[in-house]
Amino acid sequence: MSELMTPTLAGAAAGLGVAMPMGAMSVLLLQEAMRDRRTAVAAAAGIAAVDLGYAALATAVGPWVASHISPVEAWVRLASAVILLAIAAHGLAGARPTGGGHPDAADSAASGPAASGPGRVGVLVSARPGKAFVRYVGLTALNPTTAVYFAALTTAQGAALRTGAAGGAFLLGVGAASLLWQQALVALGSLAGTRIPDRARVWTFRLGYGLVAAYAVKIALPLP
Repeated sequence: MSELMTPTLAGAAAGLGVAMPMGAMSVLLLQEAMRDRRTAVAAAAGIAAVDLGYAALATAVGPWVASHISPVEAWVRLASAVILLAIAAHGLAGARPTGGGHPDAADSAASGPAASGPGRVGVLVSARPGKAFVRYVGLTALNPTTAVYFAALTTAQGAALRTGAAGGAFLLGVGAASLLWQQALVALGSLAGTRIPDRARVWTFRLGYGLVAAYAVKIALPLP
């Protein structure tokens, strides 16, 4: 069991890195929780399901890619680290108070990605839990940043995730961490709604993208 602890913890860190920054989907989830907690719980599960799905696809492909590029493995790790650092830098650049909006307000007004999902204009009305789950799966699945994030991460860690057990442990960590964070947002939304200070939202960006940056440094070392 001890050998599976490392990939599980790595997956948990990866899941939190992609889920914690409070972007447009987080705001929509908080609004959903204010209207109906049952539908919000289903919506949160939908967001986490997409995170897990992208991670599973990347975990299936990443080790295969890594095994075929072993002569340049160090350079692939470095390239993956650069991609992750770019994602982190882009997120951190927007992590500042907006005077009433959320740090990712631009994403909620367009079809661009937030780390926890893409933003969409409009208010989502309450629906049955099943419909809420499908709706949030669809919205979150349109986020290209999540796919790129997990692709870079798993390709760089291909050797570590080559065995089925290690890959499964990594996915368990990703899914559990993402689901727990999204459900925590539901609980927060039920209690406080969207009355969350800008400063608190900014710190979720800093913590989440800080994890991404730390992961990038970890997989880059040793340098080629």
